[in-house]
Amino acid sequence: MHPHQARRALLSMTHPNKELFYRQRALLRRAVPAGFPSPADDYVEQRISLDEHLIGRRESTFFMRVAGDSMRDLGIFDGDLLVVDRALSATSGSVVIAVVDGEFTVKQLLHTPNGPVLRAAHPDYADMHILPEQDFTIWGVVSWNVHKH
Repeated sequence: MHPHQARRALLSMTHPNKELFYRQRALLRRAVPAGFPSPADDYVEQRISLDEHLIGRRESTFFMRVAGDSMRDLGIFDGDLLVVDRALSATSGSVVIAVVDGEFTVKQLLHTPNGPVLRAAHPDYADMHILPEQDFTIWGVVSWNVHKH
């Protein structure tokens, strides 16, 4: 993908202004146990907006849809919705949206003595060792993954 195409692709992504989670939803008073919840706890404590819960910085947060299975072992699956914050600093181990030679990818960033490495979370995908001559940018850090069960 040419860098100009990459920029156009960014413009087509869902931005928080589109209000993905527009309505406020009920938040139960207690966390849901993995066993059997008590019927007495079946009442609402307050209302919650997923925008407020998932988005820390509105101006720098975007939504991206995942295509492929290279991150499945970290619980990121084809079709999942990623909440990506461009203002967060990527540290070693962060799941990031990177642009390598004009192509977007979601991978785990590793800082090594030989330079950055992008690691998939699937045994069928090799590490991507970023070479100095490559066009490489960390576009944003994945802060949340919305997965349908």
